[in-house]
Amino acid sequence: MRLLDCIHNLLGSIYQFEREILLERQKVGIAKAKAEGKFKGRVPTAKNHSAEIVELTNQGMKPSEIAKKLGIGVASVYRYR
Repeated sequence: MRLLDCIHNLLGSIYQFEREILLERQKVGIAKAKAEGKFKGRVPTAKNHSAEIVELTNQGMKPSEIAKKLGIGVASVYRYR
């Protein structure tokens, strides 16, 4: 095996080890924030409007019009149609 290949493998191993440590610290930090009530995540927007989306779709409104009316993204309208 060439020296360059050995160095490449060593650096890859170090990177993987550092990445695992970083992810572990991230999990600990998120758990601590949740325990303190600071980490709530993103509030779902379109899920609250799913019945309205279906109703407006049945009335013949276009997805872009529904999105504008409800203040959500067009992709969310397509998801809940």
